[in-house]
Amino acid sequence: MKEDILHNLHLIHERIKNACEKSERSIHEVKLLLATKTVSAERIKIALESGQALIAENKVQELKEKYEELRNIPHENHFIGHLQTNKIKDIMKYDVSCIQSLDRLELAEKLHQRLSAENKTMDVLIQVNTSSEESKFGVDPGEAIELIKKVSHYSTLKIKGLMTIGLFSAETEKVRACFKILKNLQQDILQEKIPNVEMQELSMGMSGDLETAIEEGATIVRVGTAVFGARIYPDRYYWDEGKA
Repeated sequence: MKEDILHNLHLIHERIKNACEKSERSIHEVKLLLATKTVSAERIKIALESGQALIAENKVQELKEKYEELRNIPHENHFIGHLQTNKIKDIMKYDVSCIQSLDRLELAEKLHQRLSAENKTMDVLIQVNTSSEESKFGVDPGEAIELIKKVSHYSTLKIKGLMTIGLFSAETEKVRACFKILKNLQQDILQEKIPNVEMQELSMGMSGDLETAIEEGATIVRVGTAVFGARIYPDRYYWDEGKA
């Protein structure tokens, strides 16, 4: 198991390096985030102890279950799944440093209330539904700037950029179109010069399409199956928000 994970990590880093070279980007511009949904703490530890430092869960329950086993290994923990407002208190407990899936004002309001009460701040990315699929959460691209303007008034929430899941498709150009939407939106937001808003991060691309995402400007690629192996169900099952 250890050899497989380390070998897979090597292959992913090579893919990221090659994609950066092809795009004439520095490899230091792209972070590897390990998507650890359904992955045991034992296997995650192998990756962390090899030098990986950024992981993320989709479900609060999994975050809770693995926390004790992983807490003493230095790493950064993001949350990338749909966050229900009644789970906010749990997110606060388990050292999440960034919520990549902020997609509605109600969630921002409740997060701000909880963070204010605990005298904390939280990095967030605004999740955008670039594929126009009803099965995915995320703000509509046409409504994203208005949402960001409203969220920017909450002093506890530090907007660092955007996140999208993109289309699950073997047709590269259809997937690329989703990533282009996110990149173009980032540029539009920068033009707005909204106070308290940074646009340094574009979280997009997964195991099957990370090269395309890097070509289109990704700064964070989220990789799970290509490192830890295939899950029981395909990715679309875990990202289908009807099952959140």
